[in-house]
Parts: sequence; C-alpha cells; structure tokens
Amino acid sequence: MNDLEDLQHAFGNYLTGADTTVPATVAGDDKADAKERMDLYAGAYRARLVESLGVDFPGLWAMIGDDQFYQLCLDYIRQHPSTFPSIRWFGSHMVDFLREQEPYAGYSQVAEMAAFEWAQGLVFDAEDAQPLSVDDLAAMAPEQWPDMRFSFTPALQRLDLEWNIPLLWAALDREDDALPELEQQPYPVGWLLWRQNLNPGWRRLDVDEAWALDRAREGACFADICEGLLEWVDEDHAPMRAAGFLKTWVGHGLICAIS
Repeated sequence: MNDLEDLQHAFGNYLTGADTTVPATVAGDDKADAKERMDLYAGAYRARLVESLGVDFPGLWAMIGDDQFYQLCLDYIRQHPSTFPSIRWFGSHMVDFLREQEPYAGYSQVAEMAAFEWAQGLVFDAEDAQPLSVDDLAAMAPEQWPDMRFSFTPALQRLDLEWNIPLLWAALDREDDALPELEQQPYPVGWLLWRQNLNPGWRRLDVDEAWALDRAREGACFADICEGLLEWVDEDHAPMRAAGFLKTWVGHGLICAIS
C-alpha cells in the first residue's frame, strides 16, 4: 500500500474500533490532542452506524435492551465494518454474526428476531412486479395445469423459525403492555413474508404449504407438487389441496407469471 492507503486503512480501523492506535499523521492542536480529535470523529461515525442498525432491528433492540444492543452494535461494527455505498445494507451480516459470535450464538432466538426483521426489510425494498389475478389462473385450460410452473414476486421471503418471534415482534411493535412469553417449538415452523402493493404481510404456514411453496419457487410443476403432497393427503385430495394453495398465493399477489 502507498502512504495514502496506509492512512485510510489506519483511519478506518480506528473508526470501527479494530485498532486503538491513533494514526501517526493525525495532529493535535491547542483545543484537542490527536486522540481526542479521533475519538470525537469515531464516536460520531459509530453512532450513525448504531442508529442505522436500530432502524433495521427495532425488535432486536427492544428484546435485549439498550445497553446490550449498543454493545452488540459495537461488536458488529468491529467485525463487519461498512463496505457498502448505501448504509441500507450495513446490517446484512447481522443474522450470521448473531449465529456465530459469542455470546449471542448461544441464544438462537436473538438471531431469529434479526432474521425476521431483515426479511421484512427485504420485502419492503423489493422491486415491484405485476401479479397474476384469479381470473388469469381460471383462464388456464385444464390440460395445461399439470405442466404449469410459476414465477414469484421478488417481494417474498420464506423463513423457518423455532421460536414464536413474529408474535413477540408484533407485540413489541404495538407497544403492548403484556408481551407473549418466548416459546421454542419442537420443530421449525414455516413463515411467509410478502408485500402486496405497499402493504406488507406475514403469516404462519402449515408444513405442507411450506413444502409446496418452496418446491414451486424452485421450479417444480403443478403435477410434481401434487405428487409430493401425497405425504400429507391422499391421491384424491392432493390436486385440490395444491389448487387451494395456488389460489391463496395468487390472492396474495405472489405469482407473477405461469409458464
């Protein structure tokens, strides 16, 4: 690296807390020494990043409290200094950070809250897409149904959560006086998050719908989805079950095209 790159690297490390050594080229004056000047700048920089994380993860903040959230943010800033032109994406590593970094790794509910909130943000920011209507679905000829494959809106996210995080998040968002107890399920539960026009929504999925939606998003045709549903329903009811899912997805504005 050249001298300018060395200075930029040292300056960035000090701002994020990765290094406590004040860059040698930073000078003091009669108002403040070099460290005081750097600390003032670093404090403002970190405060802006903490503010951004608080906007992206208000439920996580409320869940763990002010002091712990602030410390978490400082730990995150050191591990994942901002590399994005837009601060919108600064929190993109938060979920993996909470799953892997002690002491947070021992509390899966914390990472799940972050995952739920980040998914909501992705849904809200996703590009618009023109959804199909129920009339478009009804116009498909019967012989076309077995081979139908589906394209989904970008404003859709799927999560599997072990904890009842969405219920806690909703109570925190409403500022309820009484919050639901955190409960860990015996197996992960599927959740769907989406945006229809400008209205975000989320709901719990039954295990067969979660399976069918995941396969449809992977490109499975309607006939293959019906066959897979035989794990839950008999052969006579599988097509009706799959068609019911399809009608619900279209009603939510999730499907943009059928091929």
